[in-house]
Amino acid sequence: MASTGGDRSLWTLALYPEAGEAGGSVRVARPRPRDCEDGPVDPERSAAEATRRARGQIRRYCAANRLNRLGTLTYRGEGCHDPYALRADVGLFFRALRTGLGERFPYLWVAQLHPGGHGLHVHFAVGRYVNRTLIDGSWGLGFVHIKLLGDLPVGSSALEEARLAARYISPYVSRTLDEERLAGLHRYEVAQGFQPGSIECYGPTAEAAIASASKVMGREPAHVWRSSREEGWNGPPACWAAWN
Repeated sequence: MASTGGDRSLWTLALYPEAGEAGGSVRVARPRPRDCEDGPVDPERSAAEATRRARGQIRRYCAANRLNRLGTLTYRGEGCHDPYALRADVGLFFRALRTGLGERFPYLWVAQLHPGGHGLHVHFAVGRYVNRTLIDGSWGLGFVHIKLLGDLPVGSSALEEARLAARYISPYVSRTLDEERLAGLHRYEVAQGFQPGSIECYGPTAEAAIASASKVMGREPAHVWRSSREEGWNGPPACWAAWN
């Protein structure tokens, strides 16, 4: 069914100032045909879209909270094979850290199965120094490794370090165990109360919408991506920008 009033397009970007990024697409205002029905659900496409959303959320959470230290928690002996027990143990670990530090703090973690199926281990990110003795004492179930990301150019900011941490962690969300997803468990976990807020920015074109976001940020973006530059792009027109 053709639109009787003409299509009106508007670019809408969700800007996350604390994370230094914005992304969105063009929206075309047109009436929906009454006889239009949704097609069959493509499980693979749905899974890929869920993974894409999760990676974006991880990137923004890490960036907004400057999570630039990566850690790994493993189990000794036969390891842990129960995702519910793992979550209970990791919950106790972060509560012990919070008690030892005397305050709440942002963190993010994701579970991974050891190669060959030899139990589970955890990758996590924090944004502050934590004494190694406190970390070891709070876990106590096996080996702990933690490091401040340093493989960046001299002068890199904590924001850039946090984005690198997100790139290290993000691939694991696509490797979440099938049984965990079937059990309704989250792909990753974060400390509540530290999610970055967003502001909507608009424009008749992608350039205008990015310019609106840049005005809020007070500077031009360091990186811009547009779907129009991607050969074979079959989704709606989209763009993304990042500020350092």
